Parts: sequence; structure tokens; C-alpha cells
Amino acid sequence: MLGQRLPPPRGHVRPHAEDAARALRRRRPRDPAPHHHRDVRGAVPPRPGGPGHLSRARPVPPGPAALDAAVAAAAADVPAARAELEALVRIPSISADPARAADVVASAEATAALLEASGLEHVRLATVDDAPPCVIGEWGHHPDAPTVLLYAHHDVQPPGFVDRWTSDPFTPVERDGRLFGRGTADDKAGAVAHAAAVRAWLRTAGTLPCNVKVLVEGEEEIGSPRLGRFLAEYGEALAADVLLLADAGNWAVGTPGLTYSLRGLAGGTVRLRSAGSPLHSGMTGGVAPDPVMALARLLASLVDEHGDPAFDGCYDDWRPPGPDERARLAALATDPATFHATWGLLPGVGFAGDDAIDVLERLWLRPVVTVVGIDGHPIAGSSNQIVSEAAARISVRVATGQDPHRINAALAAHLERRVPFGLECTFTPGEATPAWRCEPTGPAFDAAGRALREAFATEPVLMGVGATIPFVGPFADAFGGIPALLLGPADPGSRIHGEDESLHLGDWARLIEAETRLLAYL
Repeated sequence: MLGQRLPPPRGHVRPHAEDAARALRRRRPRDPAPHHHRDVRGAVPPRPGGPGHLSRARPVPPGPAALDAAVAAAAADVPAARAELEALVRIPSISADPARAADVVASAEATAALLEASGLEHVRLATVDDAPPCVIGEWGHHPDAPTVLLYAHHDVQPPGFVDRWTSDPFTPVERDGRLFGRGTADDKAGAVAHAAAVRAWLRTAGTLPCNVKVLVEGEEEIGSPRLGRFLAEYGEALAADVLLLADAGNWAVGTPGLTYSLRGLAGGTVRLRSAGSPLHSGMTGGVAPDPVMALARLLASLVDEHGDPAFDGCYDDWRPPGPDERARLAALATDPATFHATWGLLPGVGFAGDDAIDVLERLWLRPVVTVVGIDGHPIAGSSNQIVSEAAARISVRVATGQDPHRINAALAAHLERRVPFGLECTFTPGEATPAWRCEPTGPAFDAAGRALREAFATEPVLMGVGATIPFVGPFADAFGGIPALLLGPADPGSRIHGEDESLHLGDWARLIEAETRLLAYL
């Protein structure tokens, strides 16, 4: 129930959650003080100071021996953490599928069991309206220390074409040092990494180096549509000085990434109708318009000959990268062939976009429009008829400075203006999440860089990501522009959102070490 602390899982937990809870349940670490049940929500309000700024005093940092003990405990705990991850992956927590609503709840319950077993306090499910549940918890016994909010999400994307998976998407399988399964990299590994870092400290030191709050979201994969209402209701309980997200990724296997920019998301569904029912393609063809052909023409009008956005308003308010950011891109010296191989593009397939523009700028910092779903009539069962309607789901990744609502309005106007043959055209807007970008400097970024450097034994790469995490910008802004540190378990070969999603187990172990260190360095 909302607002109540979750009891340990019992027989009433849904079957998936019961299996997961059995693997996740472990003896809780020793409580650091007899007052461990006190409610600390809002006890350490954030102090705004600009991106990367940490102004709060803190107790004496843990010494080298304490840090070494926590890091060693985290390393020894990796096999148990993997079992916990596999238990969560077995739960098909697909937030986009109403038929899986019970599984999303089961996933939240299992995640809550994991967090509580790891030593976090006041663990509870939290939701607004009929949203899939989030899980929140905390540990806060250092009034003079900073508070870090650890973020991940437990919902996952649909598996897509199940027959294209090498193994069942919800049965985790290891191959060549990678764990395959939906949600392994995006983002159940992030949630387990948070729990593993927390319990490494509590088991060895009986305390944490800083105050910790945890949010594991349940509707990230559908664009966090209720995020505003969620922050209005639970924002004070999540107040923090720094935000740490384990939902990003690494530059390459063995090379950690520290993400400082994300694209936003706009778009929606366009539907064309010509008649009340399908028509005979011979008796009416050549005169009656074909909605599928009309839709193809309409979609093609959204881009130019390079595949770049071309509808009126698509670049409104876009802020091009400045000299410092262009210098960062140039320093990465990316070989486009690397992307070709990593993505598994077929021989002879070229890249979309203007080749005169840097490939990383196109991937991270410019708007792009794609079609992510299309309806007409399945080929199987089709006949010689002209369908009466066709639809497509359009995704627009918006760049820094752009208003996604304004982009949706521009997209709708273009579609209405360009629809062929006077067909009935309706556009239903979907997600509307702005892009996020920060300057990756200051004490918090220095601490993250140090933790990653020591865990991976190489320099982290400051990088952008072309994807969207709706939570980042609104939360950071709500608390005075607190620094947001984006790490993560994925890498370019993880195929997140695709078939055969996977997690590099070695890099995941290093991520857990990095987060264990980072709690001491903040």
C-alpha cells in the first residue's frame, strides 16, 4: 500500500515476485544505530549551487581501509548480485502492455524486497493515479552530509520479434561473458548495482559515507507520462544534493562513459482514413486512393534526401553545440565503421544524415525523426483490397533548447497540410520530454570521474546519448539545478530495445565497484 513500509515478501506476493524475492532475500545488514527507523524525508534539503556544485559539509570521509573493505565486499558479492538480476529479468515488466500490468507490480514488489534486504529503510511502493508503481527507499543518518538520489527503472521494453531472439527474452542466459535477456542492461542491472553498492558499505562499515535515497521507476519505458504529478507528490521525499542514474552506458566495453547530454522526445500517431471499409483493388483501384501509399508519401515528406528532418519547425529553438562541445566530439575521433559493425548493419548499407556533419553530433545533439511502428494490413491474410485506413507512430528526438510540445504542434501542422487526396488525417501526440544537457565540471563530476577511473583502470569518456531519460531534467531543475551523474551498465553492443539485449558482466562488476567508490567520494 502507498505510504506504508513493505513487509518482507510472503506467500501473497505474485508468482514472479515470489521467485525473485526468494533469490533476492538475504540477511539484512546490521543497523548502524538504534534510531534507524526514524523518518528522514526532507531532513537534508538540497542547496542549489549550479551544476556540479556540492556545498554541504560532510563528516570525515571514510579512510582507505574502510573503502578497501567495501570495494572487496562488493566484488565478493557479484555472484549474488547476478542471481538477483536474473530473478528480476525473469519478470516481464512491460509497462507499455496493459496485459502485463500485474507483472510490472510484481517487478516493483521484487525490487522493493531487494532494496530492503540490502539495508535501505522506509522502502515502499509509490504511484500516482493508475501509474505503474515506483519503488522508493532511503538511508539517512548523517545530517551534515550530502544526500544522493540513486535512480534506475524496473520496467522494460516489449521483446519485439521473439523469434529473432537467440534465447527466450525473459530467461537470462550467459554467452561469451554477456548476460542476455530483456532488461539486463536497460535497466534492471542499474537497480541491482545501486543495491549492491549500498549493502557493500553497510555490511563492512555498518554505515554509509553519505545519505542515500533510491527511486526505481516503473514507467520510464513509456516516457514517464505522470512524472510531473509524481514529483509534486513525492518530490520532497526524494530531495537530494546530487542525482546518480545508472541508466546510461559506456563508450565501449572496458571504457566507462559519463553522460552529460540526452535528447528529448516528441512525436505521436498519425492515422489516415479513406472510407468506412476496404475496397476491391480491381474494381476501384486507380480512382479510389490507397491510404497505405498516401501514408508512405506523407512519411517521406518529413525528411530530406539525406534522411534529416525537413518538416517546417523541426529545427525551431535548436541550439547548436558550442566550441567546447565540438572540441570534445573531435577529440573522440570516432570511426563510423565501428558503428556499422556494432549495430549489425548489412554490407553496403550506408548511414542516414548529411555526411558533412559529424556522426556524433548527429547521434547526440541534433533532432531526428523516425517511424517506429506502422499499421495497414498484415501480409499474412491480405487480399486484393485497398485498406480503408493506415497509421504510423512517429518518433522525434528533440535536441537541446527545443520545446517538444512545439515540435508536436509543428509535426501535426505539417501532416495536415501535406496529406494526399484529402484523406481524413488525425494526429494523436504522444511523449513530450525536453532534452537535457549540463556542463560536466565541478566536484560531483570530478568524484564520478575518479570512481570510474579507479574501477575501470582507464579514463572515462565524457559523452552524450541520443536517447531520452525523462526523469533527469525535471528532477534536477526542481531542486535548484543539482548535478546529475549518468553512469550505466549498457555498451554499444547491448542492443537495448532490440532483440538479444545483453549486459557485459565484467563491466557490470566494474560499475558496481565504481558506485561503491563514488558514495565515498561525493
